[in-house]
Amino acid sequence: MPDDQKTETLPIIEETVSLTSQKVATGRVRIATRTESVEQILPAQLSSVDVEVARVPVGRKIDAVPEIRTEGELTIIPVVEERLVVTRELYLREEVHVRRVEKTETIEIPTTTRRQTVEIDRLPPRGEDADPAQSHNKDDQDDL
Repeated sequence: MPDDQKTETLPIIEETVSLTSQKVATGRVRIATRTESVEQILPAQLSSVDVEVARVPVGRKIDAVPEIRTEGELTIIPVVEERLVVTRELYLREEVHVRRVEKTETIEIPTTTRRQTVEIDRLPPRGEDADPAQSHNKDDQDDL
């Protein structure tokens, strides 16, 4: 080979890249729930039925014992007696009138209910506590 035709050798270099990932804690979260009692007044409606009783004297002769009868909200219960006269006769002595009176009133009933609240604290990663007085105790609360 002549000198003017010298061959030059160029080395070929190849670069390769290898990518890996690593988990790094950038912070922690502490969540605490608290249950509190709340006093409340709940409205409730109570219904009741009062009964008015009136004795109404009648004193009238009848031929047979009358049936108990109802006229609207009024129930009439006949009360009879036998009287000895030369013959037996029935007299209606009185009637007992029973009237139902319904009333409704609203009352307030005190009661206690419970509800939970949530407190969320963001913390630095382990080993980077800024305040040494806030040391982590696993028994107090769980860190996520």
